[in-house]
Amino acid sequence: MEIAVLGTGMVGRALAARFAELAHDVTVGTRDPATTSVKPEYAAWAVENPAVRLATFADAAATADVVVNATSGTVTLEVLGQAGDGKVLLDVSNGLDFSRGFPPLITAPQDDSIAEQVQRAFPAARVVKSLNTMTAELMAHPDRLPDPGTVFVSGDDADAKATVTYLLTELGHTDVLDLGDVSTARGVEWLMPAWLRLMGAVGSPMFNWKVVR
Repeated sequence: MEIAVLGTGMVGRALAARFAELAHDVTVGTRDPATTSVKPEYAAWAVENPAVRLATFADAAATADVVVNATSGTVTLEVLGQAGDGKVLLDVSNGLDFSRGFPPLITAPQDDSIAEQVQRAFPAARVVKSLNTMTAELMAHPDRLPDPGTVFVSGDDADAKATVTYLLTELGHTDVLDLGDVSTARGVEWLMPAWLRLMGAVGSPMFNWKVVR
């Protein structure tokens, strides 16, 4: 499968490396490939992941079967405007505003979500919200916990959710819970304040939610 991962931060790099390891054709999208390629952190990562290409947001998404939005939730709409629509769009972002310090504010109002904003802005995109309720390492390697926990999916398009669920199981997620349409992304995006407090209490981001039923 051809996968475009938009964003070169910790989340984008973790997912891009793992998808490439699973033999997918992966391109990472960034604003300015020339600038990104010489940043020490990205350059070191690229040496370890030579199969992953680097391109502009638009070029990365142009031929992709799945586009992964791993950008900051505060710039998501701007970035996806360059990437186009009509794709399965896996949104793993969280909209966090750290301008007033910690804990951050959630940028989406309580009656909305980033995933819904993306779906409204790009109605031809098939948006699926998932993976935003855990740290990047566990997104890509859930088996690093004794129990991988539960991963949620939200979206309007059943086929798109099936595609994302397939990718999640490839990553190693064994408990995928479909919450329903894209409006259910509000719930998982609003788990982030609790997640941040739990990280402080646990002393590590290496934990996950588990729905016991």
